[in-house]
Amino acid sequence: MDTIDCAGRRVARAAAAFLALAGISIAAVAQPAAPAAKTSAGDAAHGKALYQACAACHSIDENDVGPKHRGVVGRRAGSIADYAYSPALRRSGITWDEATLDRWLVNPSALVPGTKMFFKIDDAQARADLIAYLKQQSSR
Repeated sequence: MDTIDCAGRRVARAAAAFLALAGISIAAVAQPAAPAAKTSAGDAAHGKALYQACAACHSIDENDVGPKHRGVVGRRAGSIADYAYSPALRRSGITWDEATLDRWLVNPSALVPGTKMFFKIDDAQARADLIAYLKQQSSR
């Protein structure tokens, strides 16, 4: 797996950890992103474990390479005043809910061309689990 440098951070290890936790093979990642599909309800506990890969660039409570995630569900995209979003995301008009987060995680640059986010999650259940965890963190 190639190492991706994300603002000076090596994220290949985080991506590999995510894949292992999600039970996804590297060969599966090489396949084109599947469209968002209906899946069973998300498991927030498993989503918390999967979030370790997100932590290469994000934090629940602090802005980092990416914006903080606490309160993301229900928040308008690009709205945290002290984070430098891409102009594309600021103009997107998106409000984050389960459906928009799922579409975002399938392929961020397809949903919002020009975004800084590059990490994709092909596995529908892994996306549901991460979204369940983010929902839980938004309600605290």
